[in-house]
Amino acid sequence: MFDFIPIQLYTPIYFYVLLIVVMITVLHTYTLSINSSKTIRYNHNFGIFIFLFILLYMGLRPIHGVFIDMTTYARQFNISRSLEFNLDSFSDPLYTVFIYISSKLVSINFFFLLCSFLYILPIYKACKKWFREYWFYGFLILVSTLTFWSYGVNGIRNGIATSLFILAMSRDSLRGRIFFFIISIGFHKSMLLPLLGYFLAFRFKINIKYFFILWLVSIPLSLLGGGVWEQLFASLGFDDERLNYLTTEVEEGKFSRSGFRWDFLLFSTLPVICGYYYSFVKQYRDRNYYLLLSTYLFANSFWILVIRANFSNRFAYLSWFIMALVIIYPLLKQKIVLRQHQRIGFILLVYFFFTFLMNVILNFIN
Repeated sequence: MFDFIPIQLYTPIYFYVLLIVVMITVLHTYTLSINSSKTIRYNHNFGIFIFLFILLYMGLRPIHGVFIDMTTYARQFNISRSLEFNLDSFSDPLYTVFIYISSKLVSINFFFLLCSFLYILPIYKACKKWFREYWFYGFLILVSTLTFWSYGVNGIRNGIATSLFILAMSRDSLRGRIFFFIISIGFHKSMLLPLLGYFLAFRFKINIKYFFILWLVSIPLSLLGGGVWEQLFASLGFDDERLNYLTTEVEEGKFSRSGFRWDFLLFSTLPVICGYYYSFVKQYRDRNYYLLLSTYLFANSFWILVIRANFSNRFAYLSWFIMALVIIYPLLKQKIVLRQHQRIGFILLVYFFFTFLMNVILNFIN
């Protein structure tokens, strides 16, 4: 347990360590070629370091209300320990099985370490599979995502579900993909939304331009429709607590403020611009990237439609969890632009700066 660290500093320390790693990595991208032995050695060593640091620092954190829903998970763990197994006690069956078995076999602190392991290992495995010797860049940008930390310490089962979803997309065999998709949904059935986008692209091979059109059209539809879309999706009857947020009065202070979030729409636009550039300007063709981009555009379109909803960040994360991959995937697979290693470093720097701004600088100012 890292209970010797002042709880008010616990989260900022994570981002400061990440800042140091990102800055050193960016320096390497500007001074070394991407395929040099020094680069490969650095990527391996720092990759293992950041993997172990996040796993242990996140997994061995104190059980404290500063991490918000962590105390709720602790309460669920203690309830599971004292009761007989009941699949109806929680809404997501595999998560229910996981927490029940864990409560019978391990301590509550080890349970949270297991949660971190299930959150971090899948994206590590996916990056190793996709990017091979350049996996560190993919892993680093994923853990630099704006909401990565919060979904490891707060929205824990949703975070695990998204990581398992990424692992599923990285598998070569259809059987492997289906297996991990099922596990992902079993941990949090909200993953059905990105899975629907993935299925449409995988099964029907819809031209990517139609996903771009869907994304663009969702903006005026959301502006003109107001709360109509929230009511429509809530009326579909899915048994998910997220849909309760669609019909409740928007609370100030949740996801910063209410209303149409132009700032976060702008944030969501970055991978759309990158995807368009890779797909149409550079004519980049890769089956896995097509599926990643299609899934992002589909799921993000849904969030835009319900952008005014209370806790709309929980809908946004159903696309944001693969945002980093949409941005960097082609650059780690194929030579696309001049000085590509430096471009990778620049993207890492800009991407993490926004995360650092939102999670550290603005919190310090406020």
